[in-house]
Amino acid sequence: MALSWLPRSDACRSWRQRGVWRLWAWLVLALGLLAGVPAQAQGIELPSLAVSRADGGLNLDFEVRLALGRTVEDALRRGVPLYFTAEARVYRPRWYWRDDRVASATRTWRVSYQPLTSSWRVSLGAFSQSFASVAGALGAVSRASSWHIADADQIDPGEHYYVDFSYRLDNSLLPRPLQLDLTMQSDWRLSVERTIRLD
Repeated sequence: MALSWLPRSDACRSWRQRGVWRLWAWLVLALGLLAGVPAQAQGIELPSLAVSRADGGLNLDFEVRLALGRTVEDALRRGVPLYFTAEARVYRPRWYWRDDRVASATRTWRVSYQPLTSSWRVSLGAFSQSFASVAGALGAVSRASSWHIADADQIDPGEHYYVDFSYRLDNSLLPRPLQLDLTMQSDWRLSVERTIRLD
């Protein structure tokens, strides 16, 4: 035997140490592979945000990319409606006091699953639309174009302004027990914010 010159206890110890190191090497490799390829990406991005002047007022265009976590999508499929809120606040800078908020606008979409028809419904105020897939429903709530956020009488052409924009999964509109149980999980904390200045 190749290890006959070693005492029996030393041979066993040597093989055990090699086994432990091999196990650690495999674990590190497996964790590295899992970290490199996430099973399901979850988060929110804001690739597009623009504010333009129109008829003396302000219009806003935006697009977000949504990726729901597994727990959020499971809750949606089990009948829990989700609410997504976009908010835009228009400010005029002031050097002598806090900046003046001259206008604000909010939109809230409601996404729900209809099990009888296996469809997804998106509601915005009194308007609603059905979609065949969750991807289609999320696409409808993740963009807006020519959204009027300030009237002409609120905007002075000679002044400078900036817009604080935010988009979030609005957990404050969930039923109260769910707010306590679900919103503590990181999957339920989806939001993005950005500020854009107008010259």
